[in-house]
Amino acid sequence: MLDRRTLVAGALAAGAVLAGALSLAGTVQAQDYKARYPELVFAKIPDENASGTTDRWTPFVNYLSKQLGMKVTLRIANDYAAVVEGQRAGNIHIAMYGPASYARAYLTGAQVEPFAIEVSADGTKGYYSVLYVKADAPYKAIQDLKGKNLCLVDPNSTSGNNVPRYAMDKMGIDPEAFFGKIVYAGSHENAVIGVQQGTCDAAFNWWNDEKESNLLRMARKNMAKAEDFRIIFKSDLIVNSPMAYLTSLPPDLKAAIRTAVLDVATKDPAAFNAIYDGKQLPFQAVTHKEYEPVVDLIKFVDALRKKKRSS
Repeated sequence: MLDRRTLVAGALAAGAVLAGALSLAGTVQAQDYKARYPELVFAKIPDENASGTTDRWTPFVNYLSKQLGMKVTLRIANDYAAVVEGQRAGNIHIAMYGPASYARAYLTGAQVEPFAIEVSADGTKGYYSVLYVKADAPYKAIQDLKGKNLCLVDPNSTSGNNVPRYAMDKMGIDPEAFFGKIVYAGSHENAVIGVQQGTCDAAFNWWNDEKESNLLRMARKNMAKAEDFRIIFKSDLIVNSPMAYLTSLPPDLKAAIRTAVLDVATKDPAAFNAIYDGKQLPFQAVTHKEYEPVVDLIKFVDALRKKKRSS
């Protein structure tokens, strides 16, 4: 006859066997994706120079490699399109986008999922596009720049091209006809340098708040003096930048990546602060839904381009 102690002992033994089986299954799954993906490639859109990107993101990539137990390589892209094309081709497994470059990847058929979003120091999940001129320049508004030279960032930049084009269209301004010359500087830093050196009279850039912006980052690196510039335009709030991985990655690998990224601020504060100079809050979870308005924005800007080409 079975007594209570026998039943309890049997249940505990069965539980131990089940736990062991689940643990073994998890280990097998991890070994399976590590065999399929001996290396993961992480890329960041180039909003600053290559050395700046390397210094800022290498500690994070090292952290991610340690957490996943597999090699993670940082890829330095020449332009925004290279990141989009890399994910579309399946050669970049994880990417840190701007909102517009993510929307472009989505619209061109890249099978990607946003899973983490930047959070500003004040808790908002948004930033702005601003237009800089030199502090001693006479310009007070965009309308004062007729015939002058404008620095944009990249065709796939949100704050450095797409939001400005949308805003100027609402003002009745056709940039190609209004400005003397439009220069795609290639990065936010280069756009500021364009104004600094006199190549451009004004430049669009990203700006979080009075405490953080690309210009302030440049000032901390002694690349520019913030007091030498003045803002004459600020956009409506733009949803913050997402990190996205390939949809085709195994679910357990995606879960491991997502957990590691969302935990980086607490598990490796030095790596997280290297990215944002201590000026941002931890990443939060996000989905594609938050970027649907940006997808609509890109469709609008694309329609503007097509209209100009056909006219």
